[in-house]
Amino acid sequence: MVRLERRDSAYCPLVLLSLYGTEILSGFIMAARLSIPFPIPDENVEGHLPVRFHLDCNEGARVVIEQEGNMPLLIDEPLWDRLYAELCLVIAHGRELARLAGISLH
Repeated sequence: MVRLERRDSAYCPLVLLSLYGTEILSGFIMAARLSIPFPIPDENVEGHLPVRFHLDCNEGARVVIEQEGNMPLLIDEPLWDRLYAELCLVIAHGRELARLAGISLH
């Protein structure tokens, strides 16, 4: 499980992502980066940690992450590159931990 939060925000939004959701977010960030200022389709992740990713192109580009029961987490464009790089590392470590535990990820 990956926990993302914005402690710099007044309402401190938080989302919990599965490894699959984390991979989808990293791909969504790259797709958003390549498509702005034009929108892209939302991505919905089902499962035990369902989440929706949306690209908001109004008033500066940002990725909006929505999860039931939580305030939306907003990731402004200047943060995309760093978050993408960190997600790549998290995904690699998550896959290795899953391999060591004998879990198969598809």
